[in-house]
Amino acid sequence: MKRRHFIKNTSAALSYGALVAPFSGISATSTAKPIGVCLVGLGIYSRDLLAPALQLTQHCKLTGIVTGTPAKIPVWQKMYNIPDKNVYNYNSIHQIADNPDIDVIYIVLPTGLHAEYAIKAAETGKHVWCEKPMAKTVAECESIIKACNANKVKLSIGYRMQHEPNTQQVIKWSQEKPYGTIKSLKAEAGYFDPNPLNSGWRLNKKLGGGPIYDMGVYPINALRYASGMEPIAVTAKHSTKRDDVYTEVAETTNFQLEFPDGITAEGGTTTGENVNILRIDCEKGWYELSPFQSYTGVKGKTSDGKILEAHKRNQQAQQMDDDALAIQNNTTVMVPGKNGLNDIAIVEAINASAAQNGKRITLSL
Repeated sequence: MKRRHFIKNTSAALSYGALVAPFSGISATSTAKPIGVCLVGLGIYSRDLLAPALQLTQHCKLTGIVTGTPAKIPVWQKMYNIPDKNVYNYNSIHQIADNPDIDVIYIVLPTGLHAEYAIKAAETGKHVWCEKPMAKTVAECESIIKACNANKVKLSIGYRMQHEPNTQQVIKWSQEKPYGTIKSLKAEAGYFDPNPLNSGWRLNKKLGGGPIYDMGVYPINALRYASGMEPIAVTAKHSTKRDDVYTEVAETTNFQLEFPDGITAEGGTTTGENVNILRIDCEKGWYELSPFQSYTGVKGKTSDGKILEAHKRNQQAQQMDDDALAIQNNTTVMVPGKNGLNDIAIVEAINASAAQNGKRITLSL
């Protein structure tokens, strides 16, 4: 098949999940027992975002933790009323298999550890939520999917933006095309990090992979869901201004994606400046979200004056509720493993292109 349109390519559409249309689970209801969630890794994202968001969910409950830092345990137990029997370390994670309080194991670790612990999670027979980016390599992503399939558990990748209402509108427009045929797209996500050394594992090539993994998957994923297609080729360039700090990974990456029908897209990510926009230019107008991937305040506008106001619902809470409903109702998750895998395939192609002075790398997703 020479053309890779999602709607015309059945296998791609199925693997892409509900990106081609708003997710029905957002408005669904359930009277089932809340889904018990165990967080693996109690770093900043778990501490400051996921754990508080779980208190705002309708269909989830924080019931367990996995940590390698004993000092954190009493703090979390007191704050979230977690009993001793629901506290694990990385060597005892397999014992979660026998805990009926826990339905989901949420992997919130450095990217380079995702595959190892997502596979261990799947082997407990519990459903797996894996924070983005899914893993460091396509091979690792495939191993996670294989483990979840073998153990008959659901796998969802933590792309919170696809659960956000204004993003859902953009996904809907990629199919309805109210402004005519899409001609080109642009997506950039980044921020100025004044103290990059504080980023820790993110600057480690093996564990984190740098901004192209941490932030770059936002514009990559956005260009895919905003076009409703998979790219067929990529060219890219890495650059670094603070090479005394960014010794293993690039500070900035700019890339171009080619889609079927001659549609082109510009993408970029950096920790050297603040950028946050998704724009779609069409035959009869345009629309954009700016910011498009912030934790709050995602808003947009269109060429004919429509305003997409920011929504107040906590993004992580919405994400986890949607994924919990998929478990309770036994429906397809919004962002399945193949979706996360395809982003990593593009990241690998971006890195390959940049390493070869911007060579055009073809893709088959």
